[in-house]
Amino acid sequence: QVRLVESGGGLVQAGGSLRLSCAASGLTFSNYAMGWFRQAPGKDRQFVALISNRGINTNYADSVKGRFTISRDNSRNTVFLQTNSLKPEDTAVYLCAARMRGIGTGIPSTYDYWGQGTQVTVSS
Repeated sequence: QVRLVESGGGLVQAGGSLRLSCAASGLTFSNYAMGWFRQAPGKDRQFVALISNRGINTNYADSVKGRFTISRDNSRNTVFLQTNSLKPEDTAVYLCAARMRGIGTGIPSTYDYWGQGTQVTVSS
């Protein structure tokens, strides 16, 4: 059974930082590209960042470029999202997703597995 479990969310003031983690089990982690998405109440799921299965390729949404960094540790079956210079508009549930391909995409429907998410709230 595949499980993705996010952690690291919380309440932070604008300008602050959080490090999100997503621990995977039940799959050969190094075969999967990983993505981070976010969803605010009443809004569609939005692409944030992705990383290829070996960690060589990354891509970011324009709204987070230069502020967020995605990384992975295949020895620990974990993907990370370092979020810096947070803004109130970054407030959302952040979800990680796994795609059984070497390369990720920004399209939610192309991912095979999803976690439950971790709440990030940024106060002004």
